[in-house]
Amino acid sequence: MKIYTLHTKQKLPITIDEAWEFLSNPKNLEVITPESMAFKTISGDDRAIYAGQIIQYIVKPMLGIPVKWVTEITHVVDKKYFVDEQRFGPYALWHHKHFLKEIPGGVEMEDIVDYKLPMGILGQMVHPLLVKPKLKEIFEYREKKLVELFGIYK
Repeated sequence: MKIYTLHTKQKLPITIDEAWEFLSNPKNLEVITPESMAFKTISGDDRAIYAGQIIQYIVKPMLGIPVKWVTEITHVVDKKYFVDEQRFGPYALWHHKHFLKEIPGGVEMEDIVDYKLPMGILGQMVHPLLVKPKLKEIFEYREKKLVELFGIYK
C-alpha cells in the first residue's frame, strides 16, 4: 500500500481574516480550480465550513469524464486550519489539511494532502504519469489564481 503526500506553501499579502473568509467558503473552490476540470459544487456549499459538513462536487479531472466527489470537513479550528477527507470519489484515500499562519505582512497557507490511489500496483504505475502531474497542475493553478486575486507577497 503506497500513500503519497503533496505539500505546498504559499504566502499572500492579506490578513488572516481575509484568508479564512475566502478559504472557508466552499463556493470558492470553483474559483481556484482550473476551468478545464469543470469543478462544480452540487450541495453543502451554503455556509462556511464546519466540522461534519458534507460537500458534494462534480469534477472532470481527465478526458472530460465527470466524477462525483463527496468530502467531509472533519476538523476546523477557526483561522488556523481545517481538514477535508474524501468519503466517495476517485481516490482510495484523500486527507487534505489546510493550515493558515499569520506572518509579517500577510499570511502563509500550507496544504498537506495524503492520498492513495485505487487499483493497487496499477494505480502506483499511473501515479507518476497521470495523477502526480495533474495534482501539480491543480495546485500551481491555485497558487497563480490566489496571486491574481490577492497580490504578490513581498
